[in-house]
Amino acid sequence: MLRMAGYLDVSRWARRELFEFFVGFDKPYFNICTQLDVTNLLAWLRKRPDVSVSLAYHYFALRAANEIESFRYRLRERKVFVHDVIHGGTTVMMPAENFTLAYFDYDANFENFITGAQTAVKEVLAGDGAFKPDPSDDRIHFTTVPWFSFSSFSHARNWKTEDSIPKIAFGKFVQENQRTLLPFSVEVHHALMDGLHVGRYLNLMAELLAEPEACIEDG
Repeated sequence: MLRMAGYLDVSRWARRELFEFFVGFDKPYFNICTQLDVTNLLAWLRKRPDVSVSLAYHYFALRAANEIESFRYRLRERKVFVHDVIHGGTTVMMPAENFTLAYFDYDANFENFITGAQTAVKEVLAGDGAFKPDPSDDRIHFTTVPWFSFSSFSHARNWKTEDSIPKIAFGKFVQENQRTLLPFSVEVHHALMDGLHVGRYLNLMAELLAEPEACIEDG
C-alpha cells in the first residue's frame, strides 16, 4: 500500500533502535555495487531508436525506487519524512567537458517519462551549462560514467549536511557470455534502510529488466 506523504512515527517503527544507532554516525552511508542484466532492455530498445538508452535505464531505476518505500524516506532534523513519489536528477556532460545537472519528474508511464526526461536534458544542453543543484530531497541523485565499468564506487558527500538522498551510479556496459551487464552502484543512508531493503530494490530491478516491454505496458 502506498503511504501518503508525511512524517513516519519512529516510536512505532520496528527499526527504531537501528535508526537511533546509525543516525548520528559521521559516515552513515553504505554502498552496494553489482551488475544488472540489461540484455533484454537493449534488444527492445533497438526497435525504439528514438529513446535514449541512458534515460531508459534511469526510468527502471526510478520506478523501482518509487515502489520500495524506504527509498522514499528522507531525514529532516532527525525525523523521517516519507515522500509519496520521488523524482530524478542526473549528470549531463557538456561540450566543454564540464558537467551539469538535469532534473525530471517521475511518471510510471514510460512514454511520458522519456518525453519529459529527454526534454529536460535537451534544455540543459542548450543552456549556458551553469551548475545549479536543486536542494529538494524528493528525488534520487543519479550519475552515469560510461567510460569505464566498476566493481566499487564512492560518492562525494558533504558531512556538514543531513544528506539522506540515495545516490545511484551507472557504468560502462560489460559483455559476458552473450549477455550485456550494466555496472550499478546504490548508496543509501543506514539510518533509513538496511541491506534487506537494498536487496529488495535490486531484485525488483532485475525483474523489471528481465521483461522490460511487459513492465512498460503495465506502467
